[in-house]
Amino acid sequence: MMVRENISQMRRKVIPELLDDDHGTSAEIAASLEDLRAINERFGGTATTVDMLQRVASQSASRQYSLLEVAAGSGDLPLAVQRHFAERGIHLKLTLLDRMASHLNGGPDAAVCGDALQLPFRDGAFDVVSCSLFAHHLEPEELRQFVREALRVCTRVVLINDLIRSRLHLWLVYAALPLFRSRLTRHDAPVSVRRAYTVKEMREMLQDIPGARIEITTHHLYRMGVLLWKKGC
Repeated sequence: MMVRENISQMRRKVIPELLDDDHGTSAEIAASLEDLRAINERFGGTATTVDMLQRVASQSASRQYSLLEVAAGSGDLPLAVQRHFAERGIHLKLTLLDRMASHLNGGPDAAVCGDALQLPFRDGAFDVVSCSLFAHHLEPEELRQFVREALRVCTRVVLINDLIRSRLHLWLVYAALPLFRSRLTRHDAPVSVRRAYTVKEMREMLQDIPGARIEITTHHLYRMGVLLWKKGC
């Protein structure tokens, strides 16, 4: 007997994303990175990280935090977040990490080419480890491994900013395809939604990670924010 799938749900499907391995010309890659900047600015990505970091700041008297942004790409999102908090008297010292050196534009602090599953940093090197639009690239055990590594190199909290998979979200992305400049983005954007996790899946994958307590919030236009607090914070 056939069971109709709920209109808001669909099965996760893993399809390779073109930008991951730079399957395009230098101009197409640059345009795709610019598309990502616009997506984060207009469709809730930057605001989600700001909201999560504001929650971190509200629980501390500190006015300065060191932050590692993993899978940072060109770094537009963490740099926008840095500017937001600077206007409010809070300084974020950024380190950007990406496995593709071609994606990194550097920044005011540091940029490192490296593996998110084996972070090339000492224990407790940063106050905060953050990522955006990265978690859906990882399979469940890879995601758990990344979180373990992120908890190892941070002293306070791990932030995960990612998409929520749903059929309606996919429809909205298809409707927005004409807005994108790069053919890479026009391929990768719907693929990202298909690869994304639901809030329930994310909680089930991460709820038993040792040494952390998890909080998950939902945000504008199918974004989820995951905070994994180190025990004692």
